[in-house]
Amino acid sequence: MQTSFFKKPIFGVRVGELLAFIAFYVFMAVFYYVTLWANRQGFSDKNDKLFGDLIIFIDDSGLDYILKFIITIPIWYLLFKVLKHWSLSKRLLLHVILLPTFVIVWQQSYYYITEVVKFYHLQGSGKVWDIYIPALFYILQFGILHAYNYYRENQKKIIVEGELRNAALKSELSAIKAQLNPHFLYNIFNTISASVPPENEKTRHLIAELSDLFRYQLKASQIELVPLKEELKFVKKYLDLEKERFQERLEINIDVDASIMDELIPPMLLQPLVENSIKHGLSSLIEGGSISISIHKKNNKLAFEISDSGIGIRNKAQVFEKGIGLTNTRLRLEKMYQTTLKLADNKPQGLKISFEL
Repeated sequence: MQTSFFKKPIFGVRVGELLAFIAFYVFMAVFYYVTLWANRQGFSDKNDKLFGDLIIFIDDSGLDYILKFIITIPIWYLLFKVLKHWSLSKRLLLHVILLPTFVIVWQQSYYYITEVVKFYHLQGSGKVWDIYIPALFYILQFGILHAYNYYRENQKKIIVEGELRNAALKSELSAIKAQLNPHFLYNIFNTISASVPPENEKTRHLIAELSDLFRYQLKASQIELVPLKEELKFVKKYLDLEKERFQERLEINIDVDASIMDELIPPMLLQPLVENSIKHGLSSLIEGGSISISIHKKNNKLAFEISDSGIGIRNKAQVFEKGIGLTNTRLRLEKMYQTTLKLADNKPQGLKISFEL
């Protein structure tokens, strides 16, 4: 319970991270206050108690760091939320503008407020310290923030790489099992097909379709890329078999540009997504529903969309924690193309899965 509380996000920031950031400011404010007290030799003055007066604390350092905290928030949001897709070098270069902005806004705000409430601030040539010290503090805090952000991103990569290794191991084991004696399986299909009476030609056709599915799966375990037309042919055979099960309850729509049929994609990429839509979206509906596959060229990338009119998914964040097909597909996309699956509600109902290569 305690761990989950600190990991709970507030405006995209974990509670633990927010508390640590606030603690950092409290520490810096207290440290600066103690430094000023020691510099004026307050320890030798019985009337100058270290934490004897809250107003003195606010005057000496409290107001200073409250203002720095407030001004830091929009800069942090810009660098780590709005511009998080920027490279680190670009964001570091942006500090050339943000640092003097931070110092000027803080100095002018601090001077204005202290003059209004009759607090003290440096005068004359001493004002240079109100430029130098805030600039050093800015460099310190954003140095820590950038280092922590790099650590978080690196931890995510380590986790993803670990998941990919596990997925690759499972894939290799599956491939080994499939290669033990695949011809035995095909011979069994042929034997079953030969035993079917001639008048049941439809059954023979379904057996042949199923045999082709296993043959393609074996091929997929041995190569990295296949033409889009081969992947679609495989998916259509899978959907034909599902159509026999659902009959009129399943409507299939495929919209793919003929000009992109020779584009190379990873094998077995679409089938797990289609199977997910049928198994988790449509199978529980008495009236059935429809599944649509749309693939087009967009901004020099292949844009994929698999949508269904099923029951949909409320908590999309938990989908990847349960399903193997969606999880493995997401990991393959992240590893090979640095992209990922996007889940959204279909209209008027159902689920829409999209990604780009």
